[in-house]
Amino acid sequence: MEKIISYPISVIYYLCFGLFLVVFHPIQWICSNVFGYQAHKKSVDYLNFFLVRCTNLLGTTYSFKNRNDIPKGVPIIFVANHQSMYDIIGMIWFLRRFHAKFVSKKELGKGVPSVSYNLRNGGSVLIDRNDPKAAIVEIKKLSEYIELNKRAAVIFPEGTRSRTGKPKEFAQSGLKILCKYAPSAYVVPISINNSWKMVKFGAFPMGLGNKLEFKIHKPIAVSEYSFEEIIKKTETAVVTDIKL
Repeated sequence: MEKIISYPISVIYYLCFGLFLVVFHPIQWICSNVFGYQAHKKSVDYLNFFLVRCTNLLGTTYSFKNRNDIPKGVPIIFVANHQSMYDIIGMIWFLRRFHAKFVSKKELGKGVPSVSYNLRNGGSVLIDRNDPKAAIVEIKKLSEYIELNKRAAVIFPEGTRSRTGKPKEFAQSGLKILCKYAPSAYVVPISINNSWKMVKFGAFPMGLGNKLEFKIHKPIAVSEYSFEEIIKKTETAVVTDIKL
């Protein structure tokens, strides 16, 4: 029944979602090229505000727990499980004060209005999963960027989205580079739940009435632990609070 009801609602949702992506593409360009970084950042924030509101048409709600526990004025490395693109929309808007930048696959760097432009020009990095050496160079640049500017990087160490919510094994290399070249950073683990249910039927129709939950765990100071301890603490924190 949910799937049947979702068809007409999903049509309206995609029309609204696509409209905002198209409208904000030139807005981003103008903000970036005429007014600079801060204006571009604001345009991306409000794009994602509207994208979040589009998901409200599907009955989607968002819950962020422990946001006040995130350290301020220091580099942040958000480490989360990955269930769908709605993880990203939620994090950009609800964690906007931290200027989150993403480690994304290079394929997203072109062809998607607004999204591709932001990934290429907003401080995120695009990596080729088939070229590990080049990926390390790009992640190192992001590390140095957040260390210098006291901003945040977001990495999904599972590598690919979990289609059922079940967590995958964490890859270590990307997070290891981030920690090495942002030594004053704090790693902030985040457990994400129910995002996969948005696309449980595939891209169309959409899942209805889902509560996306983001639980922020105790920050881990990179300078106080070995990398082996950091990855163990981080993966344990994230996985423990994933609901199956």
